[in-house]
Amino acid sequence: MPNIDFIRSEIERMRAQVVRQRREILLLQRAGIATASAKALLERMQAKIESLSAQRDALKKLQRGPVKGKVLGGRRW
Repeated sequence: MPNIDFIRSEIERMRAQVVRQRREILLLQRAGIATASAKALLERMQAKIESLSAQRDALKKLQRGPVKGKVLGGRRW
């Protein structure tokens, strides 16, 4: 199972790809070229990002979080 840092970097990489894909679709539309296949690819990319985000959230829940109610040094205020 990939670690959380890998998943985070993969999400960021794919988000950048989505931005480029949207820009390309806009250019194709301006040129009057059919964009159905490009839009289908965009939807698949967004679905992949959603699944990676769900994996990331699951891994975050498994990680131990900071102890609540304590200040640095272990003092309670």
